[in-house]
Amino acid sequence: MSKEYDVIIIGAGPGGIFCAYELMEKRPEMKVLIIEKGRSIEKRNCPKRVTGVCAGCKPCSITTGFAGAGAFSDGKLSLSPDVGGNLPEILGYDEATKLIHESDEIYLKFGADRSVYGIDKELELREIRRKAINANLKLVECPIRHLGTEEGYKIYSKLQQHVLDKGVEILFGTMVMDIVVEDGRAVAVSTDKGDTFAAGEIVSAVGREGADWFKDKCEEIGIETSPGTVDVGVRVEVRDEIMQFLNENLYEAKLIYHTPTFDDKVRTFCTNPSGEVATEYYENGLAVVNGHAYKGKEFKTSNTNFALLVSKNFTKPFKTPIEYGKKIAELSNMLCGGKILVQTYGDFKRGRRTTEERLCRNNLIPTLKDAVPGDLSLVFPHRIMVDLDEMIQALDKVTPGLASDETLLYGVEVKFYSNKVIVNKDFETSIKGLRAIGDGAGVTRGLQQASANGLCVARSIIRTMDK
Repeated sequence: MSKEYDVIIIGAGPGGIFCAYELMEKRPEMKVLIIEKGRSIEKRNCPKRVTGVCAGCKPCSITTGFAGAGAFSDGKLSLSPDVGGNLPEILGYDEATKLIHESDEIYLKFGADRSVYGIDKELELREIRRKAINANLKLVECPIRHLGTEEGYKIYSKLQQHVLDKGVEILFGTMVMDIVVEDGRAVAVSTDKGDTFAAGEIVSAVGREGADWFKDKCEEIGIETSPGTVDVGVRVEVRDEIMQFLNENLYEAKLIYHTPTFDDKVRTFCTNPSGEVATEYYENGLAVVNGHAYKGKEFKTSNTNFALLVSKNFTKPFKTPIEYGKKIAELSNMLCGGKILVQTYGDFKRGRRTTEERLCRNNLIPTLKDAVPGDLSLVFPHRIMVDLDEMIQALDKVTPGLASDETLLYGVEVKFYSNKVIVNKDFETSIKGLRAIGDGAGVTRGLQQASANGLCVARSIIRTMDK
C-alpha cells in the first residue's frame, strides 16, 4: 500500500502534536499524517499504577503514545528560553521567546492552569539568589507553569481530539522502519505493517524514547550529527519541610553547579513538591527513575523529589551517548532485579550499602515502594559519585537539611539525548525533505521548547510550500 500526504510526522509527542496543530490552523486543506508506535491517549494505561507491579507492556504506555512521556510527566512548562533546549542557539533568543509564549497560549486554550510560579516573589528570590551565590551555585530564574500529571493528561486528550477533528490522520501502534531517500531527498517512510507513505515533507519528531531509533536512521541514510551530551544521575527525595522555601517561591528551583574537584556541570531538574518517585521503562525493560506530582490534594505526599544530573560531553571518536547512559542504567537494573536502587545519603557518603533494616528505621519513607536498597558506588564511576556528593553539599547551603543522612538517592536517572542532528534555522537536516525536531534530535530537552519547536517547523513548511 502506498498513500501520499503533504506532511508526515514521525512521533506524536509535543513537537509532533504542535506541528500538526499549526499546519491545520494555517492550512486546513493539508493532508497530514502522524505515525506513532504507542497508543492513543485514552488507551495509555499503566497496570503498575493499580497493581504495583510492572506488566512489561510493549510499547510502554508511560513513555510512548500520544503526547509521549509528557502525558504522564509532572507537566512543568518552562517559560524561559534559557531552559529546556537549544532553540535560542538556532533561532535567536527573541524568536525562541516568542514561540515559547505562543505555545504557552495554546496550552492555556486547552485548559492549563494560569498560575505561574517564580514571577512575583522578588524579596524571596533575592534571598534564594544570595544563598546560591554563597554556595557557588547559579540560579536560573525561569517562570514555571505547572500542569500536573493528571491535568496534563486531560489537556493532551483535548489536543488529540482537536487535531483529529481538524483532519489529521494518526496511525497508532505503528512503527516507522525506514525513511526512504531518493537522489538525496527523503520521499517516503515504510512501516512495520508493510505500508509505504509518501510526502513532500517528513518531520522526525521522536522524543527521548525514540532517540536511539533516530540515531540509527541518521547512520543509515547519512544525516550529519555531532556528539551529544549524556545526563546521568540520581533522583533525590526529602521531606517537604526541607524544600518548603524553594517550593513555595519557585516551585522548581533550577540550580547549576560546577564541581570543585572535576569542574563538571551538575544541575537540578524536575522538582516535584509533595510528589512521588516513579519508574519509567524503556525498550527491553530498561528501568530508569523519574518523578511526578499531581494537582489534586488527594494524591499529595509528604515528600519532595528532584533529579541531580551530571552532564558529560564527549569528543571523537565517542559517538554513542545513548549507549553510555543505557549501560549505567543496565548495571543498576542488574543489581536490583530490573528495579530501581535506593540508598540513603548517609550510606552514600560512608561508602556502604543501604540495607532493608537501615531503610526501615529511616524517618523518611520512600514513595517508590518497590525500590531496592543498594549501593550506588557499584553503579556509577567514581567521578560521578564525587560530582553528586559535592552538589548535595552545595545545595545544603541553600536549603539546609538536604545533606541529612536520611535523604534518599534513587538510581539511575538518565536522559537519553541523541547525538545532536545538524539542522539549519528551518530544522532541515542534510537530507532534503527531512526535518528533525524535539528531544530525539537533540534540539530540545522539555515540553515547552519541544512544543515551540513544532510550531516553528510547521510555519517553515508552509513557507516552503507557498514558494
